[in-house]
Amino acid sequence: MAGKSLQDLKQQVEGAAQEAVTAAGAAAQQVVDQATEAGQKALDQVAKSTQDTVDKTANQASEAFSGFGKKLGIMK
Repeated sequence: MAGKSLQDLKQQVEGAAQEAVTAAGAAAQQVVDQATEAGQKALDQVAKSTQDTVDKTANQASEAFSGFGKKLGIMK
């Protein structure tokens, strides 16, 4: 009878250990997912900022060229 109780206890401990490992794995995956999402948001922001800067610089260059052309009389 004692052998059966020890076997049951062993199974309970193994089950609890497996549940703990599963929970830890799920928590670790959640951390990875959140970090990935945060990283993607940061990259998206950098891309948007870079595109805005490129657009602004292109507009300024176009305006400067237009102004230069008007001064030289080759543009209206």
